[in-house]
Amino acid sequence: MKYRLCVAWLVLSGLSGASSAETGDARILAARDAATRGDAAALSKLADQPSSHTLEPYVQYWLLSNRISRLTEAVPAGAVSAFLRSNSGSWLAEKLRNEWVRRLGFEKRWSEMDAEYGLLMQPDQAAQCYAIQSGGPAADAARTALEAQWLSLLDVPDSCIQPLQELVLLGRLGNEEVWQRFRRLVEGKRFPTARNVLNLLPESQQPAGSSLALALDSPARFLASPAARNPQGRAGRELVLAAIARQARSNVREAASIWQDLADKGFRDEERAYAWGQLAWLAAQSHLPEASAWFAQAQATSMVPEQRAWRVRANLRSGNWAGVRQAIEAMPGEQRDAADWSYWYGRALQAQNRPQEAQQYFLRNADAASFYGILSTEALGRSYQWPSASAPITAQELGRVQQSGDFRRAEALYRLEMRTEGMREWNWGIRGADDRYLLAAAEHARRLGLYDRAINTAERTRNEHDFGLRYLAPYYDVFSREAQTQQLDLAWVFGLVRQESRFQPVARSGVGAQGLMQVMPATGKWIAGKQGWKDYEPGWLTRIDTNVKLGSAYLRHVLDSLSNHPVLASAAYNAGPGRARKWRDTRPLEGAVYAETIPFTETRDYVKKVMANAELYATLLERRPASLSSRLGRVPASGGPELALSSDEP
Repeated sequence: MKYRLCVAWLVLSGLSGASSAETGDARILAARDAATRGDAAALSKLADQPSSHTLEPYVQYWLLSNRISRLTEAVPAGAVSAFLRSNSGSWLAEKLRNEWVRRLGFEKRWSEMDAEYGLLMQPDQAAQCYAIQSGGPAADAARTALEAQWLSLLDVPDSCIQPLQELVLLGRLGNEEVWQRFRRLVEGKRFPTARNVLNLLPESQQPAGSSLALALDSPARFLASPAARNPQGRAGRELVLAAIARQARSNVREAASIWQDLADKGFRDEERAYAWGQLAWLAAQSHLPEASAWFAQAQATSMVPEQRAWRVRANLRSGNWAGVRQAIEAMPGEQRDAADWSYWYGRALQAQNRPQEAQQYFLRNADAASFYGILSTEALGRSYQWPSASAPITAQELGRVQQSGDFRRAEALYRLEMRTEGMREWNWGIRGADDRYLLAAAEHARRLGLYDRAINTAERTRNEHDFGLRYLAPYYDVFSREAQTQQLDLAWVFGLVRQESRFQPVARSGVGAQGLMQVMPATGKWIAGKQGWKDYEPGWLTRIDTNVKLGSAYLRHVLDSLSNHPVLASAAYNAGPGRARKWRDTRPLEGAVYAETIPFTETRDYVKKVMANAELYATLLERRPASLSSRLGRVPASGGPELALSSDEP
């Protein structure tokens, strides 16, 4: 079935002039540029010419934010209060109040800070730590929250340094917790912070500065030194563990060999288990067969959630269903009950000839519109079916959304290509909204051509759903033509583009990929040359028709080079063909197992979402029962027949 193209917001698509633009857009853009440059004089001059423009609050915000950030410059508190009153409840007011709280905290104006902090709806981390420093009404709750983040807070705002130290000085956390934080910081490669946290230990228990620097900066040299061969006390042992974890990132098998020589040098059981857990974690991500055995030696240590997940994945990769079950049972309840591990636990029970018990785990997430929701449904022996459609949005419901200041500002920001600010305004406008309001907002976004906001907003509903909004298919004719030309599955193409750009023609990634199909400049030029297309120019990446033409041709090339397998091709489109090949096994793998054991978190999530999207688009566009299991199929073993990578391929 063809989807009727939505009424596009032509300015966003670059297909029309700005006839709908408000008078004064140039002033808003000039103020934005002055704020970016930190040009206080230009900002002040522009702010002295107020207008009725929808984005006028942004000019005033940029002026005040600029002044607040200049810590040596006095800020007229009356001006801040006036802005917060006149923009009460808005995202800009919340943002400025967080900045103002941080400035007041920096200046130790505690009573003023406490008053403003109490009005924040979403205090940021730095503001919370100033609330602790103030000792005011919110201090105890903020301190308890910070204590709960002791192991997970890796990037620490300056305002949190003192409160974190106080948790130790006040006896709420002890030396053991300091060492545990040191380990997590090393794992997270936050080495300066890791060094600093050890200053919280009694001086007699701190490692020598030179040994600490060597262990973190030159782990191989440290592990060959006498200090590693004869570690002294807890500090000496922890430096060896840190160096092993660091060295394993370079060569995990070499690190394991070194550790086997050191493990009997006075280390405690938990410390030996920790080292094996680090080695197993990295071995699992490298798909080494030793990973499961090393995890078996790590059970006496506390693992982080991602480490526990890789214990499951290592057993999945080797086909050890008993090991899969054991690894999932070792997870804490909240992690164990997640959709992915519920599904794989059901599969493990199924493999052990316990079908009735397995069904109970499949039922937990069956019928959900997600990778594991669809697989769970199919494991129960039925096809995924679309949920019942919600009642159509009424004119009255749509009118409520259209009158929202949050959405009017978001519209104007998107029009001026201030997409980050527009997204934040939009998300602020739907916080805490009920399903009907969310669906009305999604429909409003669709009519504006803000397809990313339409999809993301429709996905938030809890009980009433509109999957036509969740799985929009704009630019149908363009995608259909190029999919047919390249002999690609249209549902898969839509599933990939939904994940790549959410159908934003002007989307641009942090690494430079552009347009609907997020084509890199080098890739666009290369595929155009390979296809023999003349007169290529960089502007092809930003035009809808040529972007889809380039992206579809590259997708066809990737598919041809990877055994015509969509799971491999999806991984390659995100992370490159070389990596997609490298992640295969020496034997054929179930497609779902390959996807779940991709080492890159972003690519792993991407592939699962693309493949689930493809099935959902197939049911929507073709009105036929879906089979995600069939689509995933089996990924062929490494070394099979396929096209080689071109030597000049980017």
